[in-house]
Amino acid sequence: MPERERVAGPDPVPEPGRAPLVELLVALMLMGVATFLVALVPTYESIGVWGAIILTVLRFIQGVGVGGEWGGSVLLAMEWAKTTGHRGFIASWPQFGVPCGLFLANLAVLAFSQMSGDAFLSWGWRIPFLLSLILVAIGLWIRLGILETPVFTKLVAENKVERTPMLEVIKRQPKEIILSALVRMAEQAPFYIFTAFVFSYGIATLKVSRDFLLTAVLAASLLSFFSIPFFGHLSDRIGRKKMYMIGAVTVGVFGFIYFGILNTGSLVLIFIAIVLSLVPHDMMYGPQAALIAESFTGRLRYSGASLGYQLASVIAGGPAPLIATWLYGKYQSSYAIALYILACAIVTLFATAQMKDYTGKDIEGEYE
Repeated sequence: MPERERVAGPDPVPEPGRAPLVELLVALMLMGVATFLVALVPTYESIGVWGAIILTVLRFIQGVGVGGEWGGSVLLAMEWAKTTGHRGFIASWPQFGVPCGLFLANLAVLAFSQMSGDAFLSWGWRIPFLLSLILVAIGLWIRLGILETPVFTKLVAENKVERTPMLEVIKRQPKEIILSALVRMAEQAPFYIFTAFVFSYGIATLKVSRDFLLTAVLAASLLSFFSIPFFGHLSDRIGRKKMYMIGAVTVGVFGFIYFGILNTGSLVLIFIAIVLSLVPHDMMYGPQAALIAESFTGRLRYSGASLGYQLASVIAGGPAPLIATWLYGKYQSSYAIALYILACAIVTLFATAQMKDYTGKDIEGEYE
């Protein structure tokens, strides 16, 4: 449970401006240590099925760390915004971590698969996980300079910080939690299809090499470096909901275009389709952080935004590659997967339409 919301009473927290956010440090350490330990997981030949169990536990710990990381980083960015007219752009920068991670992960796989050759599956894959300690050290250095936001400082001064924010937000804003998860259907499900399922589909069906697909996904993530903050900025201009719904419509249509281009078999066209695949996703992912976080009142924002955001991983992100594989196996047509993407887009459009738009509005006061 986020530390910034757990505390209550007249003097429960350090004086604002004196200490970093403890929960972000804890989340970083959970993520970092779990990632490093993945490199040390024994093989199946050594301990049998226990290797898979240990890996699953470590992945679970990573998920807990990510859950704390996202909410805190978005709130810090958004609540430190100097003006209400730039929250979408500023809150989009924590989202920048996804293409960065995607780029670094695929670059590491590409580099170390070349270095280790046939030994990649035995030991080469472990090296990137070992190197994750470098990123943890950089993250710690950054986090030690973080201060509490003016919004939270005001809540502390007015003694409005909740003791049990998780329970309170479920009680007070259950609709916003559910809608926050559903608006991610058209963003997260296609993302895992475009960046994970494409490897099995490309290698097994299109008969292209893994390195070719890795290079294409690398290029797509580089493009996202620019498109995510751009669409976050655009949401400040035209409105968060409008930008998000345009993105949902685009991704619903793009699924058919995407698989149509892939199925041509042309390496040039396949590369172009993969590179462009994240742009419709980014039309939603850029403004998404502000759209979700703004939906919750200040004293419950951390817990509410984190709950809604991570719930989508259960209903959208996690099952997506499995559903795509099942659909293709059953119907032997990639357009069945495109229909699945379209269905996700329809759900997102409905959910987004039910949300309030706080673009340019004050979010420091208590929501009714």
